[in-house]
Amino acid sequence: MRFELTTPTLARLCSTPELRPLDFRRLLNFKIQRLDRAMLLRNMLVNAIETVKQNALKVENTNFGTKDTMALTPQLLLEELDRLDISYDLYCHPPLGTVEESQQLRGEISGGHCKNLFLKDKKGKLWLVVCLEDAHVDMKTLNSKIGSARLSFGRPELMLEVLGVTPGSVTPFALINDSDARVNVVLDAKMMAHEKLNFHPLTNEQTITTASRDLLVFIKTCGHQPLVVDIE
Repeated sequence: MRFELTTPTLARLCSTPELRPLDFRRLLNFKIQRLDRAMLLRNMLVNAIETVKQNALKVENTNFGTKDTMALTPQLLLEELDRLDISYDLYCHPPLGTVEESQQLRGEISGGHCKNLFLKDKKGKLWLVVCLEDAHVDMKTLNSKIGSARLSFGRPELMLEVLGVTPGSVTPFALINDSDARVNVVLDAKMMAHEKLNFHPLTNEQTITTASRDLLVFIKTCGHQPLVVDIE
């Protein structure tokens, strides 16, 4: 007895993948598409790795930059004073954040004790006004005395950016970090009449006593031309 396939059976068999002829063009296109996707993923991975490397290099340069781009440490400042042949006496004490704390905790240190005002005027100019700690500074009239626009206190973030110090450690010695000379320096005439003056050396845990004439030498060496006026 002979078995013959019916027409539906033949149609069903011929529709199975195993019995259809291979479409090599479609297969080739499929493999090319897979290869293109693999190459795209590879390129994305390479670009991502390169971006990570560049960002890591930026962080390294930021954390371990050269002296020209990074704020000096107190120790490097002292070395710079030695290089300039500027004499000073160094005192260590608890952190002094305000004039009141300084008067209570600094002990017996001779010479004029000073305060430093980091200011910004309405036109965007920066100012560092240095005077005796007990000087009365009238912010409403100060601008007419120093030739600035209306003044207000500069933000701590701007202070750190330009001078490399934080509130409580502001000092004319921080001008060494202002390599672009963005800050206009004002020195009180009454303060400059003192033979010896006291300032923090970039940290409020230390005080430096130095001659007022040497302070002028230092400021000018940093590329600034200070204005000496009567603040009060």
